[in-house]
Amino acid sequence: MLEIKNLIKTYENGHQAVKGVSLDIADGEFIVLVGPSGCGKSSILRSIAGLEAISGGEIHLSGRRVDGEKPALRDIAMVFQNYALYPHMTVYNNLAYGLKNRGVDRHTIEAKISKVAKTLKIEPYLQRKPAKLSGGQRQRVAMGRAIVRDPQLFLFDEPLSNLDAALRAHMRLEIKKLQRELGVTSVYVTHDQIEAMTLADRIVVLNQGQIEQVGSPKEVYHHPASTFVASFIGSPAMNFLPAQLDNGTLRVANCELYNPSLCAFGNGEVTLGIRPEHAKLSANELDIAIDVKVNVVEPLGPNQLVHGTVNQEPFIAATEEIEIGSKRITVHIALENLHLFDQRGKRITALEPIPHGAQTSTRYQQAIA
Repeated sequence: MLEIKNLIKTYENGHQAVKGVSLDIADGEFIVLVGPSGCGKSSILRSIAGLEAISGGEIHLSGRRVDGEKPALRDIAMVFQNYALYPHMTVYNNLAYGLKNRGVDRHTIEAKISKVAKTLKIEPYLQRKPAKLSGGQRQRVAMGRAIVRDPQLFLFDEPLSNLDAALRAHMRLEIKKLQRELGVTSVYVTHDQIEAMTLADRIVVLNQGQIEQVGSPKEVYHHPASTFVASFIGSPAMNFLPAQLDNGTLRVANCELYNPSLCAFGNGEVTLGIRPEHAKLSANELDIAIDVKVNVVEPLGPNQLVHGTVNQEPFIAATEEIEIGSKRITVHIALENLHLFDQRGKRITALEPIPHGAQTSTRYQQAIA
């Protein structure tokens, strides 16, 4: 439904914000562009909307090339971070403004606004001006203004960043529910990984103007394509420990693990990734075990965050209660929850469980954590 081909955006100062991004988006899909500040996500969104002239590439909407068209002709509606409401107009007139400019008759406008106001629960506010509304109410009005146009494509530019935490959580659910009801293709920009994980059908993780990974929230979380993705998606972020591969033997901290599946990946230095929630105090037979020197323990109700070090490398374990005053703990990680990355930070593999009866060995050595 939306096709982006080798999109390039270079600003007048020479900064290349988008470096050859290509992306296909299906009809009705909810895509979230996520990444740190300056990664190019807003530049991509504004290029799709026509608010930025692109430096190279093509943008197609429903088979029609639109990158040379004016924004008003693209049949795209955008919801901005700052709501962009007309302060001198009532909510009703804010909703009606775009339709009036398109020559829509008064009865159709009234019917559309009535339906949208009921859907978004903003009926009581139609005769108020934006200054008399809360942040959440203004955001509903901004969404309503986009919906009444009945566009082919919704664009959201960090629409919840000005709201408090509780209201953000509520509005996330509202946006997801609304998008499902309307079935409109949507592209949503955020730097908030929680928004990305909860809203997206697919997440596009961006880094320095390029795509690091595209996938479902589950794929991006459980099979990160790089150390960048692994560190950006997940809270707390994935732990990274230096390790060595040697003819199928993985050496990390106080542990050596032989796994036949590793023989295919050669020898040399690698990075071992471990999610904090996968570091457990209880052990299974084929888990690896790593000694952690405990620095600080944060109680979080159902579990704890144990902040420590492994051979002077920072390490966080989200685990069950440990004894008060513990200086060291041993955490156990199942093989399928280990992630390996090469020296460039690109994913090698996650270790597969060893079939019952296959040759494997785990040897522990004394180490100072």
